[in-house]
Amino acid sequence: MTYASKVLDLAGQVAKSQAEPVKQAAALIVASIREGGVVNAFGSGHSEAIAMEIAGRAGGLVPSNRLTPRDLVLYGGRPPSVLTPELERDPAIAHEIYALAPVAPQDVFVLISSSGVNGAVVELATIVKDRGHPLIALTSVQHSTRMTSRHPSGGKLLDLADVVLDNGAPYGDAILDLPGGGSYGAVSTITSALLAQMVVTEAVDELVAMGETPPVYLSANVTGGDEHNRALESRYAGRIRRGS
Repeated sequence: MTYASKVLDLAGQVAKSQAEPVKQAAALIVASIREGGVVNAFGSGHSEAIAMEIAGRAGGLVPSNRLTPRDLVLYGGRPPSVLTPELERDPAIAHEIYALAPVAPQDVFVLISSSGVNGAVVELATIVKDRGHPLIALTSVQHSTRMTSRHPSGGKLLDLADVVLDNGAPYGDAILDLPGGGSYGAVSTITSALLAQMVVTEAVDELVAMGETPPVYLSANVTGGDEHNRALESRYAGRIRRGS
């Protein structure tokens, strides 16, 4: 079976199996937005790509922020040299990331990590729950359950979430077997992006069903897009940011 056919098969399975969690996650987002809240999406490494699907995306919700370890440099004044591959394993940075973000009590969080065991994401999940925010986790249940937590508490992202979205990725992420052992062809980014868009579109559908006009971005590359987007962003001045 080719990579494309296996990915399409897995995507279909994920779309079907996660339909109910997607509705639950969308309901949390709708409740937050209706109270003037913002969707804060965190991801590090490849998971940052999924946070970008949620925050600042054409066709996506305007009241949204992307949080990453890079915030320590962009907003916290840390030197770029701090951004090492091991940084996501440090629980301490979660406190800085949360403190640097323009968070309000009514905000909802989406934390993305396929493994769900690194120190930063588990600590951020702990902070989010301690502050009373709804928490949506986007992870690989199979991978996470086979891993040992790298957080001092021994906890994992999926242990702390109100809603868990399972991207269906296998342990190790790749789905094609090598003849001599090992595997290749990662899938978590594709299925996680699918889930992210399913949640956002479900939330938009719910707002429309309530008779509301969803605050949705137009592409900046269509006529009138910039004007439309600036007008919506002005409603959330001081609450959303669009750093690099």
